[in-house]
Amino acid sequence: MPRRYIEEILRARVYDVARETPLERARRLSDRLGNTILLKREDDQQVFSFKLRGAYNKIYSLDPESRARGVVAASAGNHAQGVALAGRELGVPTTIVMPTTTPAIKVETVRRLGGRAVLKGDSYDEANEYALALAEEKGLSFIHPFDDPKV
Repeated sequence: MPRRYIEEILRARVYDVARETPLERARRLSDRLGNTILLKREDDQQVFSFKLRGAYNKIYSLDPESRARGVVAASAGNHAQGVALAGRELGVPTTIVMPTTTPAIKVETVRRLGGRAVLKGDSYDEANEYALALAEEKGLSFIHPFDDPKV
């Protein structure tokens, strides 16, 4: 891994909002495989996932003007919740585009975390396409769920 990338990881602001979660030995799996298997308990995060880390770091890295305009993401799950919570903690408006098939509990969780949930399209791809269009139209920063070094 290039040194520059490791240095960026070390500078990431994830612990401003993410909890330090434990590693736990998976006893039965370790015994079965004859090796030590550790589980990183990211389900102990506020949004029950590691996705908060990348969303927060990416939004934190935006310049003040971009933060003021807001961010948009497409997701029906953990990324949606991570972006909504990160935006709330950083005072950044968040719009989360979710497929119309998203379970109501996921939509309500995004809203409870401070995100604006927009239901659009029958699939993730359609929701993502709409999120990209919103980013272009309104000057919002698009927060990709994985294809971004800051995430």
